[in-house]
Amino acid sequence: MVVLSLYRRHRPRTFDEVVGQKHIVRTLRNAIELGKVHHAYLFVGSRGTGKTSMAKLLACALNAEGGPRADFSPDDPASRAIAAGTSLDVVEMDAASNNSVDDIRELRENVALQPMAGGRRVYILDEAHMLSTSAWNAFLKTLEEPPPHVVFVLATTEAHKVPATIVDRCHRFDFGRPSLEQLAGVLRRVAGEEGIEVPDAAVGMIARAATGSFRDALGTLEQLVTYGGARIELRDVLEVLGVADAELVFEAADALADHDSRAALLCVERLAASGRELPQFIRDLAAHLRHLFVTQTLGEVPDTFSVTAEHSGRIAAQAERIPEGELLRGIDLLAAALAAIKDGSEPRIQLELALMKATRPDADLSLGALAFRVERLEERLKALGGGGDGATVAPPSGSGDGLTAAEPAPAQPRPASSSSNGGASGAVGAPAPSPAESAAAVVSAPFGDATTAPSPAPPPSPAEPDSSAASDPPQPSTSALDLTALRTLWPSVVDAVRAENAMVGALLGEARPAELEGDRLTVALPPGADFTRRKIEANRPLVQTALRRLTGGAPMLSFELSDGGQAGALTASAPMLTEEELLERLKQEFGAREIFEDDPPKPEE
Repeated sequence: MVVLSLYRRHRPRTFDEVVGQKHIVRTLRNAIELGKVHHAYLFVGSRGTGKTSMAKLLACALNAEGGPRADFSPDDPASRAIAAGTSLDVVEMDAASNNSVDDIRELRENVALQPMAGGRRVYILDEAHMLSTSAWNAFLKTLEEPPPHVVFVLATTEAHKVPATIVDRCHRFDFGRPSLEQLAGVLRRVAGEEGIEVPDAAVGMIARAATGSFRDALGTLEQLVTYGGARIELRDVLEVLGVADAELVFEAADALADHDSRAALLCVERLAASGRELPQFIRDLAAHLRHLFVTQTLGEVPDTFSVTAEHSGRIAAQAERIPEGELLRGIDLLAAALAAIKDGSEPRIQLELALMKATRPDADLSLGALAFRVERLEERLKALGGGGDGATVAPPSGSGDGLTAAEPAPAQPRPASSSSNGGASGAVGAPAPSPAESAAAVVSAPFGDATTAPSPAPPPSPAEPDSSAASDPPQPSTSALDLTALRTLWPSVVDAVRAENAMVGALLGEARPAELEGDRLTVALPPGADFTRRKIEANRPLVQTALRRLTGGAPMLSFELSDGGQAGALTASAPMLTEEELLERLKQEFGAREIFEDDPPKPEE
């Protein structure tokens, strides 16, 4: 005995049983009663919103006994045949599998046939957007001028794929997604008719998991009946809906909020042990971070973002803990991981790499990560600047982007001014610079080295007036940059230059920072690389711009050929090329050609 699924047995049998879609029901009712039924309709909506059911109701109304009527009886023989799919006057076609020109030609030949029993022949084309371009062209004339006894109903989930020449020949109806209350009402009605006991909490969870689809909601209910019988328990719903898997997503987001790389790796380990697909988990985590971002923007958790009320609370709590910039950066990292997996990379390595970069921005030397760290520094400095007088900024001791507020120093006695009107001679009594001003040098060098934060100068002695106090405050100098940090950052400088000029970037890859004296940075090149030095010096502004963008400072650059001990280090990291070898490399990689002064000018093509 063949048993129909729940969503097929409980389709609406009359227009009055349709849940939602009031504008569509009213329009079709009026068209039937006034005799203004159009020859072609386009039903657009997401899956499970009732497009096919509405098309069958329209066919029942057009083929009712005594002529078209909106209040037809579902027990009429014609209505029962249409609901069962045995009526010869209602033809259902799956356009996904019947999308060729030959299929449309066969349809064109059949539309000339008169109705067998009713007054109209109704053709329902499901997933109409799957028709090929040639099939649309063959169908266009028939759709525009069909026989008077034919009505076409095209149902699609992707209206943008339907040609405009087809859309403007149809009356379009957009099916909206049902609300949680409407889904829960249908679930309770079906459960009552089927004798299924389901608690209200389980009904709410099933309605949320359906995400606006009647078919998904009833399919989940039927699956639960098969799993646990006619009495559904809450724990069965949690297990079938995969709430245990959602816990891993929340744990990964907690690790991101706490910047806990250890917890992130343990989460990946439990994920691998559970047997879940890693790419699917990456997509789920990216969707969860998107939910957090939307919650931050809206100020509340949308109903469709969670399965249980407990999940709504956790989503709201995580949205408050994770800054907006970290959410967007995490989504970008997960998207890059998915792209790498699609190209053949190992899924677990890509997931762990994305989580490590998200939880430890200081370990990522990309331009985006550095800009993110500088932004966090500026936010913390801004917060410390409004904390009150006397607050100072201590150099970070751990990660490269952390700042801590030092204990306020004991109050120093202010020297008495030698002038009552506060003139130039009273400069010794000038107030100390604000915390934001004293920390300006830290922003310009975000490498986390103790030498980057200058210690606050002691207050001037009353006996020795500070003559420079009345002048402009000193600007941060590039001498505060650390040579070790510059060497670490040098590959990023090369990448930034290569993005602007590929040839100069390739040449700069052979150079290394050698010495930093004050505001002068000496960059060493391999011995004999005279041609490389000339080309780099000709593009000196390009290198200085990249340095300024990455470090906040612009040291004076000096390019020298290395000798002695530096020669071995440079040649070990970058092979030395002669001028002939370099020219040959430029010809192969960049399509360059040599031009001599005595060559005649080449005519333009």
